[in-house]
Amino acid sequence: MALVAAAAAQLPACAAELNDYPTAARADYVFACMKTNGETRPALEKCSCSIDMIASILPYDRYVAAETFLSIPQVPAGSEPCSNRLHQSRRGSGRAITARP
Repeated sequence: MALVAAAAAQLPACAAELNDYPTAARADYVFACMKTNGETRPALEKCSCSIDMIASILPYDRYVAAETFLSIPQVPAGSEPCSNRLHQSRRGSGRAITARP
């Protein structure tokens, strides 16, 4: 009986640790996931399970940091947009600009 009481006393702390993601963050993830994977009941179930799995592995603050990093547009070095911006930023600076093939 004492063992059951000890285990029950630890449940709220464990549940709180596993549920540190705000409801709105979970909902945002599920909505975005469903937009990508189809707005169906099976997609809802898979997306809900997916955020639950992420929450069980990654603390919310690290999830926010990763989400922020991934939201930054990634432009490969040497790509046309990057090269054009570099050229425009150096125009009129007095430095010679050489084009790369």
